[in-house]
Amino acid sequence: MQMAFGLRCVFLLCGLSGLLTGVWSKPAVHPVENSCPKGWTQLDCHCYIYEDDIRTFADAESVCNILGGNMVSIHSDLENALVVEMLRANDNDDEAWIGLSDAIEDDTFLWTDGSDNEYTNFDTDQSEPDNTGPCVQIQENDGTWEDVECSTELPYICIRDIKH
Repeated sequence: MQMAFGLRCVFLLCGLSGLLTGVWSKPAVHPVENSCPKGWTQLDCHCYIYEDDIRTFADAESVCNILGGNMVSIHSDLENALVVEMLRANDNDDEAWIGLSDAIEDDTFLWTDGSDNEYTNFDTDQSEPDNTGPCVQIQENDGTWEDVECSTELPYICIRDIKH
Protein backbone atom coordinates (compact mmCIF):
# COMPACT_ATOMS: atom_id res chain seq x y z
CA MET A 1 0.00 0.00 0.00
CA GLN A 2 2.81 2.37 0.83
CA MET A 3 4.41 1.53 -2.49
CA ALA A 4 1.23 2.47 -4.39
CA PHE A 5 0.95 5.70 -2.40
CA GLY A 6 4.60 6.50 -3.20
CA LEU A 7 4.11 5.90 -6.93
CA ARG A 8 1.00 8.11 -6.95
CA CYS A 9 2.96 10.88 -5.24
CA VAL A 10 5.78 10.64 -7.82
CA PHE A 11 3.29 10.80 -10.71
CA LEU A 12 1.48 13.72 -9.06
CA LEU A 13 4.76 15.62 -8.55
CA CYS A 14 5.86 14.96 -12.13
CA GLY A 15 2.49 16.12 -13.48
CA LEU A 16 2.49 19.30 -11.37
CA SER A 17 6.08 20.00 -12.30
CA GLY A 18 5.23 19.70 -16.01
CA LEU A 19 2.21 21.97 -15.66
CA LEU A 20 4.11 24.61 -13.71
CA THR A 21 7.04 24.52 -16.11
CA GLY A 22 4.67 25.12 -19.01
CA VAL A 23 2.95 28.02 -17.23
CA TRP A 24 6.12 29.79 -16.15
CA SER A 25 8.29 29.21 -19.17
CA LYS A 26 8.74 32.08 -21.60
CA PRO A 27 7.38 31.61 -25.10
CA ALA A 28 10.06 31.06 -27.70
CA VAL A 29 10.79 34.17 -29.74
CA HIS A 30 11.71 33.35 -33.31
CA PRO A 31 13.04 35.93 -35.74
CA VAL A 32 10.74 36.71 -38.64
CA GLU A 33 11.72 34.38 -41.45
CA ASN A 34 12.07 35.55 -45.02
CA SER A 35 12.40 39.26 -44.30
CA CYS A 36 15.08 41.92 -44.58
CA PRO A 37 16.84 43.65 -41.69
CA LYS A 38 15.52 47.03 -40.58
CA GLY A 39 16.40 49.77 -43.08
CA TRP A 40 16.72 47.37 -46.03
CA THR A 41 14.24 47.11 -48.95
CA GLN A 42 13.02 43.73 -50.13
CA LEU A 43 12.44 42.66 -53.72
CA ASP A 44 11.80 38.97 -54.26
CA CYS A 45 14.45 37.05 -52.28
CA HIS A 46 16.96 39.91 -51.96
CA CYS A 47 17.45 42.84 -49.62
CA TYR A 48 18.82 46.21 -50.78
CA ILE A 49 20.20 49.21 -48.93
CA TYR A 50 21.39 52.60 -50.14
CA GLU A 51 24.56 53.84 -48.44
CA ASP A 52 25.16 57.57 -48.85
CA ASP A 53 28.67 57.72 -47.38
CA ILE A 54 30.79 58.16 -50.48
CA ARG A 55 33.52 55.61 -51.12
CA THR A 56 35.70 54.26 -53.89
CA PHE A 57 34.48 51.15 -55.69
CA ALA A 58 36.71 48.79 -53.65
CA ASP A 59 35.83 50.43 -50.32
CA ALA A 60 32.11 50.31 -51.12
CA GLU A 61 32.36 46.59 -51.93
CA SER A 62 34.19 46.03 -48.61
CA VAL A 63 31.39 47.73 -46.65
CA CYS A 64 28.76 45.67 -48.47
CA ASN A 65 30.75 42.52 -47.59
CA ILE A 66 30.74 43.56 -43.92
CA LEU A 67 26.95 43.99 -44.17
CA GLY A 68 26.65 40.40 -45.41
CA GLY A 69 26.40 40.98 -49.15
CA ASN A 70 27.97 42.70 -52.15
CA MET A 71 27.42 45.83 -54.14
CA VAL A 72 24.19 45.43 -56.05
CA SER A 73 24.05 43.21 -59.10
CA ILE A 74 21.17 44.08 -61.43
CA HIS A 75 19.49 41.39 -63.51
CA SER A 76 16.25 42.95 -64.81
CA ASP A 77 14.45 46.18 -65.67
CA LEU A 78 12.49 45.86 -62.41
CA GLU A 79 15.64 45.56 -60.33
CA ASN A 80 17.22 48.48 -62.21
CA ALA A 81 14.09 50.59 -61.51
CA LEU A 82 14.25 49.72 -57.80
CA VAL A 83 17.88 50.84 -57.60
CA VAL A 84 17.03 54.11 -59.40
CA GLU A 85 14.13 54.77 -56.99
CA MET A 86 16.41 54.14 -54.00
CA LEU A 87 18.86 56.67 -55.45
CA ARG A 88 16.08 59.21 -56.12
CA ALA A 89 14.73 58.81 -52.59
CA ASN A 90 18.08 60.14 -51.35
CA ASP A 91 18.26 63.35 -53.39
CA ASN A 92 21.83 64.08 -52.44
CA ASP A 93 23.45 62.28 -55.35
CA ASP A 94 22.92 61.81 -59.07
CA GLU A 95 24.75 58.49 -59.38
CA ALA A 96 25.87 55.52 -57.31
CA TRP A 97 28.12 52.50 -57.59
CA ILE A 98 26.72 49.17 -58.72
CA GLY A 99 28.82 46.03 -58.40
CA LEU A 100 29.90 45.73 -62.03
CA SER A 101 33.40 46.18 -63.46
CA ASP A 102 35.74 45.01 -66.19
CA ALA A 103 38.83 45.46 -64.01
CA ILE A 104 39.99 41.86 -64.49
CA GLU A 105 39.67 41.76 -68.29
CA ASP A 106 38.87 44.75 -70.49
CA ASP A 107 35.34 44.60 -71.95
CA THR A 108 34.42 41.54 -69.85
CA PHE A 109 32.10 42.95 -67.20
CA LEU A 110 31.65 40.87 -64.03
CA TRP A 111 29.46 41.34 -60.96
CA THR A 112 31.25 41.43 -57.61
CA ASP A 113 28.90 38.71 -56.30
CA GLY A 114 29.89 36.39 -59.15
CA SER A 115 26.37 36.20 -60.60
CA ASP A 116 25.79 35.90 -64.36
CA ASN A 117 25.88 39.08 -66.40
CA GLU A 118 22.77 38.55 -68.54
CA TYR A 119 21.42 42.12 -68.24
CA THR A 120 23.03 45.50 -68.88
CA ASN A 121 21.71 49.03 -69.18
CA PHE A 122 24.67 51.02 -70.51
CA ASP A 123 23.87 54.42 -72.02
CA THR A 124 24.38 53.46 -75.66
CA ASP A 125 23.38 56.99 -76.76
CA GLN A 126 26.57 58.16 -75.05
CA SER A 127 28.61 55.21 -76.44
CA GLU A 128 28.82 53.52 -73.04
CA PRO A 129 30.81 51.66 -72.00
CA ASP A 130 33.49 53.98 -73.38
CA ASN A 131 36.50 52.70 -71.41
CA THR A 132 36.62 55.82 -69.23
CA GLY A 133 37.27 53.44 -66.34
CA PRO A 134 36.72 49.84 -65.32
CA CYS A 135 33.98 50.39 -62.68
CA VAL A 136 30.28 51.09 -63.30
CA GLN A 137 27.89 53.66 -61.85
CA ILE A 138 24.13 54.01 -62.33
CA GLN A 139 22.56 57.38 -63.25
CA GLU A 140 19.59 58.70 -61.26
CA ASN A 141 18.02 60.60 -64.16
CA ASP A 142 17.43 57.68 -66.51
CA GLY A 143 18.83 54.54 -64.85
CA THR A 144 21.53 54.05 -67.44
CA TRP A 145 25.04 52.89 -66.59
CA GLU A 146 28.42 54.45 -67.27
CA ASP A 147 31.94 53.18 -66.75
CA VAL A 148 34.16 55.47 -64.65
CA GLU A 149 37.43 55.35 -62.71
CA CYS A 150 37.22 53.08 -59.64
CA SER A 151 38.88 55.76 -57.50
CA THR A 152 35.82 58.02 -57.92
CA GLU A 153 33.98 58.41 -54.62
CA LEU A 154 30.25 57.72 -54.85
CA PRO A 155 27.40 56.46 -52.70
CA TYR A 156 26.50 52.82 -53.37
CA ILE A 157 23.80 50.19 -53.05
CA CYS A 158 24.34 46.84 -51.37
CA ILE A 159 22.41 43.62 -51.94
CA ARG A 160 22.16 40.52 -49.80
CA ASP A 161 20.08 37.38 -49.80
CA ILE A 162 17.20 37.05 -47.38
CA LYS A 163 18.25 34.86 -44.48
CA HIS A 164 16.12 31.73 -44.26
